[in-house]
Amino acid sequence: MFDRLEALLTAQHSFTPEELQEINSRTLVRKVRRKQLLLQEGEICQYKMFVAEGLLKTYYIKDDGSEHILGFATEGSWTTDGQSLKNQTVSKLNIEAMEDSVVLLWTHEHISHLVKTIPGLKAYTQDLISRSLYSSYERILSNISATSEEKYQEFVNKFPDLLNRVPLHLIASFLGVSRETLSRIRHAQMKQSH
Repeated sequence: MFDRLEALLTAQHSFTPEELQEINSRTLVRKVRRKQLLLQEGEICQYKMFVAEGLLKTYYIKDDGSEHILGFATEGSWTTDGQSLKNQTVSKLNIEAMEDSVVLLWTHEHISHLVKTIPGLKAYTQDLISRSLYSSYERILSNISATSEEKYQEFVNKFPDLLNRVPLHLIASFLGVSRETLSRIRHAQMKQSH
């Protein structure tokens, strides 16, 4: 389970075998079933999460009871509610397994200790935060300036593997469009490609 994370870490920064062992020793491995929540709105987020296998979704529930998808975490990616984890405040988010998954977990204390004692992990974490901020910035710009068609094409280009793993209504929610609009876009694209 740790192999995927180790490959990701060592591809970007240098780590000694002892440092990797230290990271591994503070890792909790959790197998979760489809539809199992790792974080529920109203709870305090306890873990930074790395998806070793499977697929997670992060969402919040609107006043009308509908889900608004904030993101998907596939194999080799991270997720958490950073604000809740760092400040130990109540989360407004839900993180749920969309498939049977294996997730590596670290408490805020473990991450803080590891970042202080392993220089490569501090650099990796800073890079991860920068990429996350840039991705959020891109998503905000897309939401305010891109057409529905452009948003969908961007999704297809960035996440081609999710098209067969995520139901259409959840992709629509992530893009901020109705399911009907997304169906129309997909139908028009299929007509163009034939």
